[in-house]
Amino acid sequence: MINQVGVILQYEVVIGLEVHAQLKTNTKIFCGCATSFGDAANSHGCPVCLGLPGALPVMNKAARDMAVLAGKATHCSIREHSIFARKNYFYADLPKGYQISQYEEPICEGGYLDISLPSGPKRLGITRIHLEEDAGKLIHDKDVDSLFDVNRCGTPLIEIVSEPDMRSSREAYLYLVQLKKILEYLDICDCNMEEGSFRCDANISLRPQGQKELGTKTELKNMNSFRNVEKAIEYEIARQKDILIRGGEVVQQTLLWDAAQKITKTMRTKEDAHDYRYFPDPDLAPVVITAEEIAEIEKSLPELPREKESRFAREYELDEDAVQVLTESISLADYFEEVVSQTQDIKKSAGWIMSEILRLRKERGVPLEELHVTPTVLADIIMMVRDGKISASAGKRVLNEVEESGESPAAVVDRLGLVQISDSSELAGIVDTIFAENPREVERLQAGEKKLISFFMGQVMKATRGKANPGEVTKIISAKL
Repeated sequence: MINQVGVILQYEVVIGLEVHAQLKTNTKIFCGCATSFGDAANSHGCPVCLGLPGALPVMNKAARDMAVLAGKATHCSIREHSIFARKNYFYADLPKGYQISQYEEPICEGGYLDISLPSGPKRLGITRIHLEEDAGKLIHDKDVDSLFDVNRCGTPLIEIVSEPDMRSSREAYLYLVQLKKILEYLDICDCNMEEGSFRCDANISLRPQGQKELGTKTELKNMNSFRNVEKAIEYEIARQKDILIRGGEVVQQTLLWDAAQKITKTMRTKEDAHDYRYFPDPDLAPVVITAEEIAEIEKSLPELPREKESRFAREYELDEDAVQVLTESISLADYFEEVVSQTQDIKKSAGWIMSEILRLRKERGVPLEELHVTPTVLADIIMMVRDGKISASAGKRVLNEVEESGESPAAVVDRLGLVQISDSSELAGIVDTIFAENPREVERLQAGEKKLISFFMGQVMKATRGKANPGEVTKIISAKL
């Protein structure tokens, strides 16, 4: 049984994560081929991608600058001089027989990020962030043989390697959530796990409580969601614990997570660094960046997730759940602040966004920026409801209509006749008529049966086709009694 701090009986869990994030450059890291996803197979390849004789790679400066941004956002030190190395191994998706990566001199080192636990904040170390190229893609389900697509070869990646500071699957999950937010705020990775632009490998080991030396680790791959990362780690912890309790030895190996069966499967025995025979790439010059360039890149850092979370809690007095939802992405946070600036109503702005806007985004399956309900449109609807022009239910109907038609809220309200009746004399006449038609219910209400207020409210709404202002109706009924 696992407790909240990740201790299993007499064993302590040790977890480190390696995250590969594809950078949002227009071209690949060492050539001019496009990096666009979903294009026809083998439509973005060249002699450099394939490592053909005589082809020379040239470093993409945009990839370098994005790596520096990631390093600065995670409190890393930036090397002014770093080098690329060849990581040698054979696999069918690696046409060169080696991958260009960084090893001894990565561009970023020694950073951290913070997560929030019930017991308080915890700081998790980042060993390094280095640049590298991606391999190609094998397609196994379209032919009797496996097919090779060169499009992904050479797309720029940063690999973010954590310290082995995590002690539970939950901590690993929270680390990934926070790291994803940082990369999205920086706008250097779209973090789409289904498309493979954000991939995570987990290194897991167990050791006796109090022991400093790490136990034998296994590496988990093929995890396509944060929840699967959490489940896979929990399964592997239980598997290793069972081996150790029975007196066996954990074998260092790479495992694949089978999400359907919820088990891990052996992929290969794990290589160590020396097995890759790293050596400096003779075709690439060192990556050089000056202190002045680093300072200039740092100026472009946006307000980062933890900073924005703190400001939202302080400035808007939102609870923790609302803060986490509204800062989920920089676009959602900006949307909220724009609505608030127009309505001057924090509570209603937050409520409408978290319920209606997030619902619309999910139903439409489009980015926030593509909704017809812009911040100005939502602000107009909120103010119409607040000012009594339309009811709250009518406001939701207007929002849905605007999203479907692209009309303005005012045009939808006029077209559907949704203007709320707030004239007290008109409503008083309607209440008098309904009282006259229901004398027994009036007597019971006067006798103290307060639940009958709902009955009369329903009758008024029926008579006005839902257009009566509920607040005004309540006042009139109370006054007449």
